[in-house]
Amino acid sequence: MWHDFLAAISLVLVIEGMMPFLSPDRTRKTMELMTQMHNGTLRFIGLTSMLLGVVFLYILK
Repeated sequence: MWHDFLAAISLVLVIEGMMPFLSPDRTRKTMELMTQMHNGTLRFIGLTSMLLGVVFLYILK
């Protein structure tokens, strides 16, 4: 169980690190846009992302 959890965290770190590595200027612009968004919008994006992740996990298992 711990092995799977750590593998999942490792994949998240790899995926999260790809955009700043490949396109730092675009990442910076995206972060600036995010600071201007309302909290509700960011929460909706986060919730949608989590739900899609749960659906994908369900499909894979």
